[in-house]
Amino acid sequence: MKHIHHFFIGVLLGLSSINANATEFSRQDISVAGLFPVSDSGRKIFDFNSGWRYHQGKVDEGGSTILNDNDWEIVSIPHTVSLIPTEGSGCRNYQGEVWYRKHFVMPKNLSDMDIILHFEAIMGKQRFFINGKEVAAHKGGYLPINISLSDAGIMPGDSCLVAVMADNSDDSSFPPGKPQTALDFAYHGGIYRDVWMIAKSPISITDAIESNKVAGGGIFVHFDNITGKSADIFIDTELCNASGKNKSVTLESTLLSPQGVVLKKIKNKSLIPSGDTIVVKQQLQVSNPQLWSPDSPSLYRIETRVKDGETTIDGGMTRIGIRDFQFDPQKGFILNGKPFGQLVGANRHQDFAYVGNAVPNSQQWRDAKRLRDAGCRIIRVAHYPQDPAFMDACDELGMFVIVATPGWQFWNRNPEFERLVHKNTRSMIRRDRNHPSVIMWEPILNETGFPESFALKALEVTKEEYPYPGRPLTAADMNSKGVRDNYDIVYGWWGDENKENAPKQCIFTREFGEYVDDWYAHNAPNRASRSWGEEAMKIQSLSLADTYGKIYQTNGKYVGGALWHPFDHQRGYHPDPYWGGIFDAFRQPKYAYYMFRSQTAHDLHHPVAESGPMLKIIHEMSPFSDSDVMVFSNCDSVRLSMYDGTKTWTLPVMHNAKGLPSEPVIFKDVWKFNEARSYSYKKKWKKVNMKAEGIVDGKVVFEETKMPSRRSTRLSLKVDWEGKPLIADGSDFIVVIAEVTDDMGNVRRLAKDNIIFEVEGEGEVIGGADIHANPRPVEWGTAPVLIRSTRTPGNIKITARSEFQGAHVPVSAEITIQSMPSSFPPVYSEERVIGKNTQNIMSVNREILTKAEKSRILNEVETQQTEFGIKEGD
Repeated sequence: MKHIHHFFIGVLLGLSSINANATEFSRQDISVAGLFPVSDSGRKIFDFNSGWRYHQGKVDEGGSTILNDNDWEIVSIPHTVSLIPTEGSGCRNYQGEVWYRKHFVMPKNLSDMDIILHFEAIMGKQRFFINGKEVAAHKGGYLPINISLSDAGIMPGDSCLVAVMADNSDDSSFPPGKPQTALDFAYHGGIYRDVWMIAKSPISITDAIESNKVAGGGIFVHFDNITGKSADIFIDTELCNASGKNKSVTLESTLLSPQGVVLKKIKNKSLIPSGDTIVVKQQLQVSNPQLWSPDSPSLYRIETRVKDGETTIDGGMTRIGIRDFQFDPQKGFILNGKPFGQLVGANRHQDFAYVGNAVPNSQQWRDAKRLRDAGCRIIRVAHYPQDPAFMDACDELGMFVIVATPGWQFWNRNPEFERLVHKNTRSMIRRDRNHPSVIMWEPILNETGFPESFALKALEVTKEEYPYPGRPLTAADMNSKGVRDNYDIVYGWWGDENKENAPKQCIFTREFGEYVDDWYAHNAPNRASRSWGEEAMKIQSLSLADTYGKIYQTNGKYVGGALWHPFDHQRGYHPDPYWGGIFDAFRQPKYAYYMFRSQTAHDLHHPVAESGPMLKIIHEMSPFSDSDVMVFSNCDSVRLSMYDGTKTWTLPVMHNAKGLPSEPVIFKDVWKFNEARSYSYKKKWKKVNMKAEGIVDGKVVFEETKMPSRRSTRLSLKVDWEGKPLIADGSDFIVVIAEVTDDMGNVRRLAKDNIIFEVEGEGEVIGGADIHANPRPVEWGTAPVLIRSTRTPGNIKITARSEFQGAHVPVSAEITIQSMPSSFPPVYSEERVIGKNTQNIMSVNREILTKAEKSRILNEVETQQTEFGIKEGD
């Protein structure tokens, strides 16, 4: 009855090995600089992530061609400047200069093409060198940068050196600007998103950011007159001509349905003067459109081809979703002409265990999938634009997104700082404007005291960059200057809609769930490390359930909120990680995940995410477990039975129209350890079990059975695929989890051990003993490890064993997985050798603060948190 993806079954049944074949996974579509590749387009895209030499620290003449970098480590991108332990908060991460140098030979088949390097993001300040000459500098850590190899004179067949200096040190001159010692996230550093080499015809589609045109550049798709019967689609495409002579070309746009059927094709012939750009405007209408929504995220495709005669010389594909929305202060959120109900979701930082922000595309997709599984229908990116792969996944999985310009609790009066904020906002809109998931822009600085003139200019920027009907709306804190009277949506709280001075707009809670005692100690019932076990995680889940229910107590003007924060993550000013996630930093679920999951109606059937009837027993049957048994479920009722059905109870699931959609079901005083213990003495220990059945319309539709774990006898391994394969590109990784179990596979939650992981074949373990990655301590019965691929597709055998062997230690486990070939051809001359990874943790917080300085920083943070609506703890 439980929905299980077929490629998980071997692992879930406790088999020692599983061979993950390509047919068992869905390939991930990867966009590059805003376009998905199409065949025979003339545009060539290369994976430029491999073969970088890396050095941590300052380097004299780091861009020079005569510098000897033979002893530098060879790394693959995405890359973090220093691996850190999961308890790496409190400014323990490295801050300072690092250098990347890549030696390569330009492919010979790129004659007469313009070639650029597209860096999706690099943290901090950067300087770029090509063959010893500095060609560009950049400030900002969250948006793309293009570097032209053609402009630097690099020709096909040439040997080339590209060098990049990246510095994630504190710098108040550009956003976010706040020193990390007072920051609630971390500047992890490095070239932490993909690098692509793009070769295209001199006559081509421009890059939306590089073109630097208001509401222009690249491809801009917008809509009007959307109904269930028809929709108008407008396609604005900017073409450039760098060929040196006037040229007539044809722009062909083909609309394909979500099922891949060609619906319409439109062609326009245009003359492009030499050295100039033109914008070709096309319009078409689609009948009976399949409208995009969170529960039915239908994506049409527009294939764009630039043709010289019958030959395609450039092109790419844009995925679009046709949807119409409005926020009505009386009716609430209206989607595609119908009341939608509350928008409930989460904020998302981009951290991952050990690697900081250096998260590959597959994990970006898996993060989005986990959030959609949890029932999230809206994501606020905190507090910066995130990886393009994450945005693509939100389109695909059906989650609205609030895109925020980089910033947090910091304002610099220097006009240059404000200019850079608005520049970031323009760039993020140009990058993300075609995503159907984008519903709001947040063009201001989070929890920051800024002048009204800034707020008004930020609003103006968003309207300039998206001047068409159906534009994403603007959102900001209700009490910030200039917001209440001018912005489309205001951030506030449930209950604000009923106050005398209620705003005229709809209200959304940007961050819910926090119940801290104060902003110094940060003790809170919503924050529970998974390692703290059953009672702490249960209290966390109930705390979040209480808040979740308040979101539904509304008169229509209050439209929803986003949890702070679904994934545990590293922080700057606080020494503790943020443990408020419904997942830990490895993406292992806590009890609160199942509370979120249970709030989705049992009759919902999502095409990709986990959906339908569910339940979860929130109880481990340990000597320390509560006598009450709690179950999260979205069914009509839950039947709980104990001891092979000897005892049975049935309780309804309370579904509230104005409150928590599915209340926790609590069976009072049903677990008695001494009673269970008596069965063991009678050698009937197998009768010590607990079974929960979810009932809908009188029928059992879902069930779960639990037994208390007995003696720790073996390890088992699970792979957290989430439907995406491990790609053999040298940087992709997958989470593998070792569980300590008894003979029947029941997890021994209270086990304490250290697990050593060993890898054979085309993979390696990320991290070592210096960051407690390998060996990894067992926490709450499990020990996760990150397994990274090589560039060669093939088998990866993973073995897990206890650190200290003996006659009665748990038996080791092994599993074999397989990596899949990459879709993009690589360009590199040097390759990282497995086992030669010297990257390690460093003691890097060189700034020594006095007690008074620390106090000033913490008081500053507390003041700004309080000023911007910390209501839940009131």
